[in-house]
Amino acid sequence: MIGELGILSGINHVILEAIIALIPLSAFFILFQITYLKLPIGHVINLFKGIIFTLFGMILFLQGVKVAFIPAGEAIGSFFSAIGKPWILIPFGFLLGLLATYAEPAVRILCYEIENSSSGFIRGRLILYTLSLGVGVAVAFGMGRIVYGFSFLPIIITGYIIAIILLWFADRDFVGIAFDSGGVATGPMAVTFLMALAVGAAAGIEGRDPVIDGFGLIALIALAPILSILILGIYFKKKKVNVS
Repeated sequence: MIGELGILSGINHVILEAIIALIPLSAFFILFQITYLKLPIGHVINLFKGIIFTLFGMILFLQGVKVAFIPAGEAIGSFFSAIGKPWILIPFGFLLGLLATYAEPAVRILCYEIENSSSGFIRGRLILYTLSLGVGVAVAFGMGRIVYGFSFLPIIITGYIIAIILLWFADRDFVGIAFDSGGVATGPMAVTFLMALAVGAAAGIEGRDPVIDGFGLIALIALAPILSILILGIYFKKKKVNVS
């Protein structure tokens, strides 16, 4: 049954990629352990156990992405394009962008670190909601670009100009968080599923090119958290002024 579903199709390549990805990090640690760290053997054993768990986790996740997320994203994008109502991709993209960011493990880690580092002043859940809404809007905008054929270059240039302007008005505590959030939000959930959705949608809409119109969504997803967190930073700055 597994073979018929193709669940293990191409898993040998995935295993090889995961091993290659972890070898440099493992070698780097071994080098520092021998030359500088000199950690107790128990710590070293636990670390390599963690590396093994990470290896299996990467293999399972990447294989799942390959056989499920990417084909599903392409199929959903093609479906909405084929039914003659491609505009539905816009609200649907907002919902998927919101849910994908909410489920992104890297985003959860970022939110935890922000709340922990700020001693609870900046709530992690507030950051999570802000990022999810921001990415949802960005994906909806990206779907609108595919449906109506907006040019990508003016959008991305205008977005970063706005981000630079917002830097002057936002609380300085949020500047680093904002730009880190842009990278964190473009994690495996967004890249694998939402990019496949965009490519599938562009392939199904007449007059759209999957390469020209299907790509660029991840750049918008990376920009959205920067803008949304900086706007949140402006709110916090005003809140500090009112309190003082």
